[in-house]
Amino acid sequence: MGFETDIIGVDAGLQRVWEALRLVAASEASVLIQGETGTGKELIARAIHDQSRRHTGPYVKVNCATMPAGLIESEMFGHERGAYTGAFAQTVGRFQPADGGTLFLDEIGDLPLELQPKLLRVLQEREFERLGGTRTIRVNLRVISATNADLMPMLRERSFRADLYYRLNVFPISIPPLRKRREDIPALVWHFVQRFARQMNREVDVIPDSVMDALQRQPWPGNVRELQNFVERAVILSPGKIFRPPLDELAAIPETAARSGALTLDEVERDHILDTVRASNGVISGKNGAAIRLGVKRTTLLSRMRKLGITRTSVRGTTLASDSANCDQPVRLDQRKPLP
Repeated sequence: MGFETDIIGVDAGLQRVWEALRLVAASEASVLIQGETGTGKELIARAIHDQSRRHTGPYVKVNCATMPAGLIESEMFGHERGAYTGAFAQTVGRFQPADGGTLFLDEIGDLPLELQPKLLRVLQEREFERLGGTRTIRVNLRVISATNADLMPMLRERSFRADLYYRLNVFPISIPPLRKRREDIPALVWHFVQRFARQMNREVDVIPDSVMDALQRQPWPGNVRELQNFVERAVILSPGKIFRPPLDELAAIPETAARSGALTLDEVERDHILDTVRASNGVISGKNGAAIRLGVKRTTLLSRMRKLGITRTSVRGTTLASDSANCDQPVRLDQRKPLP
């Protein structure tokens, strides 16, 4: 089962997502999509828009995590000329172009606390003012938001407003991680192999059973995005019609351990990250870094490494690039220190 060939799976958890999607698409309710990095939250948001009454209207995406901290209000709501130094012309921001359609707020947990009341007003009153302006602008839009963070601790810490959370969370959708829907991996692998083979004008039409078994045993901490990136690299490396991925890059799980549950998911993920960091010569970010290989953001990878207790000495025998702009200057892993 898929949506525009991008969302693929027969897993019961994914089926529940599809059922929820069908139910909520016809309404105007705000939707909060939750799931780990790489599970396909934006695809679900786009599917809701495309199956809604607003499908002929605009679909505007805002990534709250990538906007410059000092400009996020202007980026979202627009500003008037002269609103601040360097504001030489009026801008409309992201909300006004979404009028009549859907606004997708990705990584909503990263929205600064001081902007949350203004977003709440848009959700409740469908109106806002540009930065430096006094004219009220009315918009008719639907808001879909997404996060890979657990917002409940943020509510308790008061770093995320409870009233905004409940307004966004009218209809929650939770996407299961790939490790909980392993039966979907073969279909996903075939889909990505065929997609990238077509893009490269190649024919790759054989996947050995041993290869598929190995891929199904992986924890895939980067979820579908990590699997997709791995398959793309593997298609490039496969010389003929047989799919031959670099399985040595993966932390292979012994079949007996996978069946008996001898390894916990955290242990498997820890081993996988360690092997990938070592294979990347200790480089975390950059085009050859472990984050790219795993298909996750640098900050996400560092967070997972801290949570799993991966320190400098955990990767002894290699180097770990410092978390700075110059990733070509590694730091020797010879001390038991926390990660940068």
